[in-house]
Amino acid sequence: MSAIEQPQPAALQFPALEPPRRYLFGPGPSMVHPRVYGALAKPIVGHLDPYFIQVMTDVQQLLKTAFGTNDGATLVISGTGSAGMEAAVANFVEPGAKIAVFANGYFSDRLTEMAKRQGANVVRFEKAWGETYTEDEAREFIRREKPKVVAYVHAETSTGALQAGQAICAAAHDAGALVIADCVTSLGGVPVAFDQTGIDVAYSCTQKGLSCPPGLSPMEMSPRAMDFLRARTSPSRSWYLDLKLIHDYSTVSHRYHHTAPISMFYALREALLVIAEEGIENRWERHRRCHRSFVKGVEALGLRMHVPEDHRIAILNTVCVPEGIDEAKVRKRLLDESDIEIAGGFGPLAGKVFRIGMMGPLATEDNVQFFLKEFKKALNAEGYSN
Repeated sequence: MSAIEQPQPAALQFPALEPPRRYLFGPGPSMVHPRVYGALAKPIVGHLDPYFIQVMTDVQQLLKTAFGTNDGATLVISGTGSAGMEAAVANFVEPGAKIAVFANGYFSDRLTEMAKRQGANVVRFEKAWGETYTEDEAREFIRREKPKVVAYVHAETSTGALQAGQAICAAAHDAGALVIADCVTSLGGVPVAFDQTGIDVAYSCTQKGLSCPPGLSPMEMSPRAMDFLRARTSPSRSWYLDLKLIHDYSTVSHRYHHTAPISMFYALREALLVIAEEGIENRWERHRRCHRSFVKGVEALGLRMHVPEDHRIAILNTVCVPEGIDEAKVRKRLLDESDIEIAGGFGPLAGKVFRIGMMGPLATEDNVQFFLKEFKKALNAEGYSN
């Protein structure tokens, strides 16, 4: 075999990483601040190193402001938002316990599936994807079912609907139940108001409203939830997601539980510092302004929103696909011609909505107008006119 014919080492057969530079206008992941990328490049230390323990402590303190709480326990799960969801269900929904789920989208369905796998008795209040629940409906459902746990999705990623939680939490507490709230899409972009709402267990993710890469799931637990956790005698069916063990590692003894993703904690700390420097209320207001501008522009194109005005998520817009337009082709054209990523609907909303995020660094008036211009071009190219 000649030198030319010699097989090359595997590493030489692959090009260097050069990911395309996209505008992430989808429902997540969102754009990442340059300072967060810088934090990812910092040298790692061990997961039991005093420096890393301090990083975890800093993250927990900064997250309390984002969640809107001064009390309870703050943890970060090493896993994406679905890991936070499973941790909430595995630790607070015991086998045989009744859980009442407000079911109006994909992620309430995922909550349901996880609860069933824990052996829970699941009861659901079904509504069409994109609809929300009134205070009276929430109270009546909980009073009738008398569950041990109540679960709802605060900001439903699949539909763009924002569900108020005060009535749900009040009725649940009257029934002696704990409340789990899915805040995956809301944290950092719209107020969660954990204490004010009365939530007991909230979980989120890093790659949406916090403008950080995916990989961690922040969690907040009320004193009531912590009391339940301490009093629970049967072990969680998940060892990795056992919140007693994670809480001990994160905040008490710092004894080894698992090897935390060091660099992702650096990134989350920096993302939270960026938010703190802007001011969380200023951040919410910036997203609200951009949402209003986006809706005004969409309506000027003759399009309509899927969710009624009072129940829209400011950072995630669901726009109805015009009749006769193939939404997949519009999305492909945006990606191929403008490097813009958005998402379509799925489940009952497949082919019926565009899911368009206005999060973090992209939530500026200039970016809203840039997107609307490119969106109009893509729609027109696929045969839409207004």
